[in-house]
Formats: sequence, C-alpha cells, structure tokens
Amino acid sequence: MVKETEIKLRVSRDTLAALREHPLLKKRNKSGWEQRELFNQYFDTPDRDLAQAKVALRIRRDGDAFIQTLKSRGQSIAGLSERNEFDWHLDQAELDLSKLDDSCWPAALADLDKSLLQPIFSTDFVRQRADIAWGRGKAKVQIEAALDLGKVIAGEGEEEICELELELRQGEPEALLELAAELAADLPLMPCDISKAERGYRLFDANSYSLSLPAPQLSGEMSLDDSFAAIAWHLLGSSQRLAEQYRFNGHWRLLVDWLEQLVDLRALIGSLGQAAPRSSSSELRQTLDALLHDWRPRVQAGQHDDAARQAAPAQFAAELQGTRWGQFSLISSRWLLTKGWTTSRNNRGNRQGAAPLGNWLPTLLAEEGHDLQLNRYQKQPEDLAEQLPRIERLLAWLHMARGVLEVPEVDRLYGELSKLSEQAHRAIDPESLAARQAQAHIVASLKAWRMLVK
Repeated sequence: MVKETEIKLRVSRDTLAALREHPLLKKRNKSGWEQRELFNQYFDTPDRDLAQAKVALRIRRDGDAFIQTLKSRGQSIAGLSERNEFDWHLDQAELDLSKLDDSCWPAALADLDKSLLQPIFSTDFVRQRADIAWGRGKAKVQIEAALDLGKVIAGEGEEEICELELELRQGEPEALLELAAELAADLPLMPCDISKAERGYRLFDANSYSLSLPAPQLSGEMSLDDSFAAIAWHLLGSSQRLAEQYRFNGHWRLLVDWLEQLVDLRALIGSLGQAAPRSSSSELRQTLDALLHDWRPRVQAGQHDDAARQAAPAQFAAELQGTRWGQFSLISSRWLLTKGWTTSRNNRGNRQGAAPLGNWLPTLLAEEGHDLQLNRYQKQPEDLAEQLPRIERLLAWLHMARGVLEVPEVDRLYGELSKLSEQAHRAIDPESLAARQAQAHIVASLKAWRMLVK
C-alpha cells in the first residue's frame, strides 16, 4: 500500500500543450517527458456499492503490463487529495478477487458478494509524465507531473479528460500547491477534485457527483484557529465542487450556491480581528473581492432576469478561461495549509487565535449585533445596505457554528437574519422599505438576538 497525495487541475487542450513547454517545468524536469497510452476498466456492482463506499477498483493496461488497483476512501480538501492505493500486477486483464482481502478491502463492504463486480466504464487516455524536482530550503521535493488527454466512456456517454495531475513523490504537500500556484500565474488551471472514476459515475447519473462535503464538526472547546481552518477548508472545497458541476451542467442554483460560499469565506476572513492581521490576508482578500465584485451583480440580476441567467454559463466559462479562479483557489489552499493568517500577528492575536470558540463566538456576535443598531434601521431602512458586510459576518458564523451557542431558537435567528440580508439587497421602493422595517423589528424582538446582544 502507498499513500497517494495529489492535486488535479482541469485545463484546456491549449493549456495542456503550453504546460509541456512551460519554463518552470522545463527548468526542473529531471527525466524528460515520457508518453504512455493507458487503458483503464473500472468495476462495480450493478447497485454501485463501491461508489457509495468511496472506493474505486480498476484494471489498467500500461503497454504489456496489467495492474489491478484499489483506491480506498481518503480525504480531499479543496483539490488536494490523499488516498490509500493498493496495486497488484496481473498476468491478464481479469480481476483477481483473491487480492481483495481484509488487508485492503473496506470493512463497510465486508458482506459484499464480490462475484457481482463487473465492468462499469472505462477511462482511456494518453499520459505524458515527467519527474519535477527542486529544493525548498534543505528539503528535497519530487513531484510527478502528468498531462492526461483522453476520454471517459460509460455506455453511450463520454466526457473528455484534459487535466494536469501533480503527485507528491517526496516532500511536503505544500510543495504541490507552490508548484501549481506558480503555473496558475500564467495559465488557466482549475483545481478540481473530481476523479476520473467520479466522472465515469457522473455519466450514468449527473447527480452522482456529490456537492455536499461533510460539515465541519465544531465544539466550544476548539480554538478559534482550528475552527476557522475547518470552516474555511469546507467553504473553499464546496466552492470548487460547485464550480465544477456548474461548468458541467449550467444549473442556476449551483452558481448561486457557489457565490454564497465565497461570500461566507470573505465574511469569515474579515471577522477574525487581530487573530488574522490584514497584512496576512491581503493578497487573498484582493482576489476574493474582485471575484465578488464581478459575480455578485450577475447572480443578483439572474434571480429576477431570465436573460441574465442564460448569459451566466458563457460568462462563467470565460472566467475559467482566465487565471483568476485558479489562482484564488490555489492561493487560498496554500494559505489555509500553512495557516497563513497566523503570520506576523502579535501576542494578543495569538491569544485570540487560541481562545475556545465557545468563548470567542458569543463575544463576536454581541459586538457585531450591537454595532448593527437594528433600532436605527427600523427608522431609517433606506440605509440598511451599508450594514451588509456586518450582516454577512453574523450570518457566516451562525451558518457554520451556531451549534456551539447555548441560545434558544438560534436556527430561527439565522433564518430571520437571512431574510433581513435579502431585504438589504433589494432596490429601494416604498414596499421594500416597509419590508426592511418589519424584518428589522422581527430580528430585534427574537429572544436569541436579545440574549446575544445583551
């Protein structure tokens, strides 16, 4: 068994060709490019039991060699994935069920009748690979770069494979993100944690690609630093999966949800005070603000205008053809992996970052809630939009961490505050002003609000 640590980046055919000639890869290419044709047959039961258990089983033909591979459930965070991989060399292209014993077979599938395994789909592609090496201080780093071009074929359906795969052979995972970020400065690279196997299953069922990542499990005892990291990884990973699926099928709700992840992430970064000095997040905030500046008006327009909705897929495709989304995703991943918000902070910031979430969060909500001045906006509803950043900070924490609050009806508070946010985004007219006044009164009268803002 080996642990596979890699990052996948979706690219265009033009970008794939440009990567081969990229000066960065040329300079650090220690092996030259080697080309192979790889033919892969994936197996599962008719009920897709392996897919449900997050397990992939395939036989690969690589020249005259046949390799049976089992990839078990691992973790994938914002495009950077780690999985356990088991390989066996075979004499012929037939499954050897005897290899699938308790040493590798998931306990969740212990009762599965393996004789039900059958070919499901294939992924056939040409791979150009090279060994990329350089030093990070005294640490040696080796990465396998693979340029894959081919097809996933499932029944009558097929989808193109066109991606850069970077796999860590030696060194720390941060090295993958460093290399990818440098490449993304020049070329449009889209971090994408959908595997070739997931693409095959998606051809059978477009909804099989899971958009819902497990929600972070927070507790009042967790530090602010650990809580923020868990939430931010979740939001970033969710935004990447939503971007991939919207690119794939253009369903409007996916774009709305994608924007919501970015809004929450921006609000969280802006809420940490001295625990995240502004200088530590400057580059990240600038890129995120630029994305929100362009996409928030488009999504808001599309909520009421069919023409805006119909224009959005082409606009999103143009976004992906540029470098901004890839750079943002990779910069964010590296920032989170290295806990970049902790750099250059003072002792007070260190104490704040180490504070238990159960102590820090009520204090934040009380301060933000007091400064929101709901009583004022019941009288001056026309000015409510100026408080949107504060409302979004409140909503972001209530969305992801309200379970640690010992406050009654906190779910209702989140819902009513969300309605107030919606009202603040509406154009001003007599009807919307009255609705703002009424909603501000509802939020201010909630028991949960009064307890938090006491």
